[in-house]
This record gives sequence, C-alpha cells and structure tokens, in this order.
Amino acid sequence: MKKILVTGSLGQIGSELVMKMREIYGADQVIASDIRNMDDHPAVQSGPFEILDVTDAKGMYEIAKKYQVDTIIHLAALLSATAEAKPLLAWNLNMGGLVNALEVARELGCQFFTPSSIGAFGPATPKDHTPQVTIQRPTTMYGVNKVAGELLCDYYYHKFGVDTRGLRFPGLISYVAPPGGGTTDYAVEIYYEALRKGRYSCYIAKGTYMDMMYMPDALNAIIALMEADTSRLKHRNAYNVTAMSAAPEDFAAEIKKHIPEFEIDYRVDPVRQSIADSWPNSIDPTAAREEWGFKAEFDLEKMTTDMLAKLRQKLDLTSKETVATV
Repeated sequence: MKKILVTGSLGQIGSELVMKMREIYGADQVIASDIRNMDDHPAVQSGPFEILDVTDAKGMYEIAKKYQVDTIIHLAALLSATAEAKPLLAWNLNMGGLVNALEVARELGCQFFTPSSIGAFGPATPKDHTPQVTIQRPTTMYGVNKVAGELLCDYYYHKFGVDTRGLRFPGLISYVAPPGGGTTDYAVEIYYEALRKGRYSCYIAKGTYMDMMYMPDALNAIIALMEADTSRLKHRNAYNVTAMSAAPEDFAAEIKKHIPEFEIDYRVDPVRQSIADSWPNSIDPTAAREEWGFKAEFDLEKMTTDMLAKLRQKLDLTSKETVATV
C-alpha cells in the first residue's frame, strides 16, 4: 500500500484506521473521505479529505484518479440495526457503494478491502466455533448485503484479477467513535453508562453470546491482511476473526471489578435480539491465523481495563469519579 483511499472515514472503523494508517504510511498517503464533513475531526484535520457519496460512481473514480491511489479501503455502509429499519436504503448504499468501489479498483488496478461481518451467518449456521466455510443463510438485510458482498469480491478477484481482501468482523468495541447502529453496540454503550451513571439497561438479553473485538486488534488485522503475501491467501475475502465470545453479564462482571457499584438490568429490544439470536455464539479464526498470522492482543479483561481508562480521559473524569458524581 502506497496511496490509500478510505471511504466512510468518519465512521467507527474509519475514524481510527485513517489515523493509524497515516502514522504508518504518511499523512499525505491516506485520503480520507465521507459523505459528511466534520471540520474538527482528526481524520479531516490531519491529511487529505474529500466529500464523497459512495453511490456516486463518477465522483469516486475522480477522487481515486486525482490522488493516484493504489489501494481502496471501502468502509461506507449502514450497520445491522439501522439496515433492518431501512432495508431498501441499506441495499442501495451497501451494495451500490460496493459495486462502485470495486469498479474503481478494477479500472485503476487497486488493491481492495471491505469488511464483512458475523452478520453474514444465519440461524442455520453452526452456532459454536462456526467454521470458516459453512452454510450462510442470513435473515437480515445487513446479512444479505454481507454475503452478497463476499461473493461479489470473490467474483472481481476471479473474473478481473482485482486483489480483493476482507474480514468477517465480530462486534467492534471502541472508545473513539460513538456507537453507529449495530446490534453489538451495547458492548460500547455499557462502558459509557458505567462511568456516567453506574448502571446500564441492556437491550440484549442475558446469556446472549456473540463474538467481540477491541478496535486496536481490528485495525491491526486490516493492516496485516493487506500487507500479507497474496500467495498465502486461500479464503481472501471473508476471514473469520475474533478476540472473545461474551454475553452482557460477562461485560458487567468485568466492569464491576473496576466499579463495584455498577448494576445492569435488561430491557430487551425484540428487533436487535432477533438479529443477535441469528448470529453465532463463537466463530473459528483458524484460517486467518494459519494464512496470514492473525492474533488478537486484547481479551475481555485487558480490554475492559483499557476501555475504562481511555473513557475516563475522554470524559474528563478522575480514576474514581463517574459523571453522575461530578
């Protein structure tokens, strides 16, 4: 990677990935883009930034051509809960934007990355230690988009030789960007509310296990995959990656080690619960480990310690204060 265009740069992944890539490859080598502009956002301030609606194929091509990019990181998409509420918008944005990005990669000979998700699995998928290759019959629009996206990236690789690569991400947890409409967002909200109020009402039921990953591990996985020797990549566009399988009460138990008075209750959202119930309890990342050396650094305990410390700084709290007591 020498010159990189990132779409959806102001979203959860993009906000941090742009900054990390600029540290590695140079500020001028990473072109951030998003449909909106936030003048005070670090990704806007620290290097090149362009307004881009990914459904505008011509606009995307012109930006990529202008900067002579050789890599496209395509992140712009609606997430699971939002996509289920607006399925036609999700199809038009998630699939239309992906086709446009793949076409630009084909025309300009770019390396290409887009994330898939555990949402690509469905109720018929094996729930525990879900294999790399298995049945995929999702029951959500988001999941349909992800399966179609995996197949489309495979098609562009086999048909046109585009160097497409991708990861099936679990729920991603970050202290930088706020939650953005995902089913696993409770695993971000719970840390904020623990510090702000000392309690959290969870919209996902107790005992619901899903895979999770701390954002630093997700960023490292993207970069490691994109830098990997192409001859080693057998699965290429949809590697299972994960760091932990956890339920809401597991997060609560870890938080209570730092905030003993923390309490959790459950007010289940039927829509997001039904999405969660259709996903695996845990997935098997063996292929990613064997083919390009994937390894997660953060488990639930280490992530919780770091997450609370970083959020205390972000929310301007002392080590023992919560927002409610300030």
